[in-house]
Amino acid sequence: MNKLKSIIYFLVLFSAAIGILFLIARPEKNSSVDNQSASVDQSAAVNLVVDESFFDFGDISMAAGVVAHEFKVKNIGTTEAVISQIYTSCMCTEATFKKGDTKLGPFGMPGHGFVPKINGAIGAGEEAIIEVAFDPAAHGPAGVGPIDRMVYLVYKDKDKPIELEFKAVVQP
Repeated sequence: MNKLKSIIYFLVLFSAAIGILFLIARPEKNSSVDNQSASVDQSAAVNLVVDESFFDFGDISMAAGVVAHEFKVKNIGTTEAVISQIYTSCMCTEATFKKGDTKLGPFGMPGHGFVPKINGAIGAGEEAIIEVAFDPAAHGPAGVGPIDRMVYLVYKDKDKPIELEFKAVVQP
């Protein structure tokens, strides 16, 4: 019986200690509000938008070769935005960053070649082009039919990349 009392006493003390740690580690209400407003201010400073995030090539011929589309990316924020990485969802797709005389890429799929870090800077109020090229013959005869591919733009201070999507129906 003494052993049971000791175990119960230990569990009560352990639970109380854990509860106290949670209370100590909890942020104060005022500091939480300050942190939220600081993150809102920063996200307003760097804000990339795209004119369109989806494009449909429609029916395309495998025999006709590579097709391409340009997506416009604009920084509507107040500070420079830096795209740190561009990658695609499939080895049949490449993406190139273009702004003025600057051309970076083409970039492809991770695991099918090196996808380097880049510094594709877009100043406040400026635009850049992401040229997406799709090779319908890349998968051979098995690549006939509907396809859906993605291009991802990773930029500083954002947790989720911008997603550019395109579709097509590949004909022989």
